Amino acid sequence: MLGGWIALVLVVSVVAAVTHAAPRRADAAVRTRPVVTTTSTTTSTTSTTTSTTEPPTTEPPTTQPPTTEPPTTVAPPSFALTGPLPDPGTFTVAPYAGLGSWVDVYDWSATYGGSAFGIADVDRMASLGVQTMYIQVTRWDAPTLILEPDHLVPLISRARTDGMHVVAWYLPDLEDIDNDLQRLLAAAQLPVDGLAVDIESRKVEDVELRNQQVVSLSKALRDALPGQVLSAIVLPPVVMEDVNPNYWPNYPWAGLAPYYDVWQPMSYWTNRVGSWRDAYTYTAVDIDRVRNHIGNDQAVVHTIGGIGDKSTADDVAGMAQAAADRGCIGASLYDYRTTGDDLWPTLQTLRSS
Repeated sequence: MLGGWIALVLVVSVVAAVTHAAPRRADAAVRTRPVVTTTSTTTSTTSTTTSTTEPPTTEPPTTQPPTTEPPTTVAPPSFALTGPLPDPGTFTVAPYAGLGSWVDVYDWSATYGGSAFGIADVDRMASLGVQTMYIQVTRWDAPTLILEPDHLVPLISRARTDGMHVVAWYLPDLEDIDNDLQRLLAAAQLPVDGLAVDIESRKVEDVELRNQQVVSLSKALRDALPGQVLSAIVLPPVVMEDVNPNYWPNYPWAGLAPYYDVWQPMSYWTNRVGSWRDAYTYTAVDIDRVRNHIGNDQAVVHTIGGIGDKSTADDVAGMAQAAADRGCIGASLYDYRTTGDDLWPTLQTLRSS
């Protein structure tokens, strides 16, 4: 079955090249935040924060910079889908419960200089108690619809053999939403348990157009995958409202709300200072605000905590407590490769039964 699936995916060779006015850059290279000066007073139901002054910040990318240059001169190709989409109900809420861990293309893909994550790492991840592996399965500028399927699919299959769920994730650049949609639908055809859309790219500079693009993409994805549980990986409200209101004004929460079932705020306290550096406070306030913005105080949330090698066991404990207090379905750190051995005992408390 595995060999047949790989052969099927490899058939999706380029049938037409789509041209662009200028070469695209890697998303990890274009995420410099504008200067910020102050934050405002914010309260949550269980914790109170005070006004604090923050220096200019640069948000940590959700994908690590490549060690070799990714292809930037090859235009994303057009592809025909090669197989049926999953039956309605195949993707459920279950994969988002408990302890997760994240892998990006810069960890596993040779195309983007990755060599640090392989089959042995999948086995170790499972042995550490991880219940869901979140793996980035392609990029907007990847030379094939699904990146290196002969390498990727064995990682996915091994994770499932080891008893873990697998959620495929993709970061749309929003400049060409047909390209983004094709890649998301191809990701849905992989042997995975869920699909998550990372909504953070600001490559479309016009905010109104960017919002229109991401809502249109989300609607098209929902229309193509009726009855499936879909997850939105979202920017933390605190960043956009307190730390730097110019980062993404009018983030389209209401427009996105009808199309997603699970919300995964990237609450990276490791990039904050002052009161927002507190893992409990930052996590709790982000969860509260996400639910408020989408108009659902019972929304299913799996919170994503700070960068692994900048976090402490106390940070993880604070995130875990906030997740419990807010009734989150699960939690995780970004990412597996940067998570030190000393953090796993505390992370294991996040496991669901």
